[in-house]
Amino acid sequence: MQIGLADVPALERGVSLLGSGGGGDTVTATALLRGRLAAGHRTALTPVGELSGDARVVPIGVIGATAVFAEKLPSGAEFRAALAAIERWTGHRADALVSIEVGGLNGVVPLVVGGQLGLPVVDADLSGRGVPRLDQLSVAAAGKGLTPVVLAEPGGQVLVLAEGTSIEVERTARAFLAGSGGWAVLALAPIPASELPECAIPGTMSAALSLGRQALSADAEELAAATGGRVLGLGRVVEVSRRPGPGEHGRAGFARGSATVRDHRTQSLLRLEMENEYLFAMRDGEPVASTPDVLAVLDHRTGVPVLCDVIRRGVEVAVLQLPAAGFWTDPRRLQVLAPRAYGIDCDPVLLEVRR
Repeated sequence: MQIGLADVPALERGVSLLGSGGGGDTVTATALLRGRLAAGHRTALTPVGELSGDARVVPIGVIGATAVFAEKLPSGAEFRAALAAIERWTGHRADALVSIEVGGLNGVVPLVVGGQLGLPVVDADLSGRGVPRLDQLSVAAAGKGLTPVVLAEPGGQVLVLAEGTSIEVERTARAFLAGSGGWAVLALAPIPASELPECAIPGTMSAALSLGRQALSADAEELAAATGGRVLGLGRVVEVSRRPGPGEHGRAGFARGSATVRDHRTQSLLRLEMENEYLFAMRDGEPVASTPDVLAVLDHRTGVPVLCDVIRRGVEVAVLQLPAAGFWTDPRRLQVLAPRAYGIDCDPVLLEVRR
């Protein structure tokens, strides 16, 4: 599937929705993609089924403080360094790239990088939405682990993590980011294409494009109906609170918070618990929706998704619940993204089981 300039607005809207309030601002990544396309470069998505079974696919993406990504722009050398290091360490050359996360800027960045490196980009990812931690990527959830992992930051440092559990990789990566440029390119070991259906989520990039097209041509209620989702609330944000998140083993956690929306239709209060993403929704104290479903907050006037770190009091919004990828609703993997994975003591409240 060829991606042209006309597709960029839909792609950006789709990956922003799948970010569930996180995933980073897509503006910079989209500008880079537009620049390549305007210069005449071709960008395409390759379905998993079109790859030979022994093709080696390298997961790649940006991690860390994505706000800094817009201030400290990539030179392109970070991606080349990460890819070269993982190829050298594993002894396998990359035949294609796959995004680590379709939600947010990582739904766009691999398309830019693939064109720069002359590698096809696979229509799949390792998240199916936005996720905050590396140990929540689908390869970890499927039991493959993460190591070896390469981190390449814009200052030129390249770190290879050869061994370690997925949780240890997550902790080490955060420590590296804190002492470097704030963001880094991550590359994982090449995965044989024949194994991707078991440890990745196929079709998510094209699905994001389709979702974006629907979002650009429909209001919130129409979008919910078209995607099998539902509108949780239509109203004004009346309160936003932020607080430090729970840390583990002496380490600081991600920032936590909540946003409360007064629904114009029922006068009920819809409270959204958030970390890097919107995680959990309660209406008048009763749980009504949760991760791994995608909870998206849209500006009522523009339809643009409102990120967790910029939501503010007084904004008129629509709150949507969109269905999670089937990978995450499988009972073997559900708990990886369930509310308790974020310290929220509640069972998942998903579209499939709502009353």
